[in-house]
Amino acid sequence: MPKRVLQGTVISDANDKTIVVRVERRFTHPLYKKTVRRSKKYHAHDESNSAKTGDKVRIEECPPISKNKRWTLVTG
Repeated sequence: MPKRVLQGTVISDANDKTIVVRVERRFTHPLYKKTVRRSKKYHAHDESNSAKTGDKVRIEECPPISKNKRWTLVTG
């Protein structure tokens, strides 16, 4: 089974080797037919501390690295 890949914006890079990424999804409301935006924050592993706040990044599913980290930064 392929690993999921999500795209989002880095909202925090304060922790060492960890970034917090906000991933936004859009869907049509079932009753009102209006486009709704929902976002979720993911903690991702950034081995080289390369991502900075505001960067658009891609993250990929991985085995658990810590209590909250189940994603890793995709390079390139």
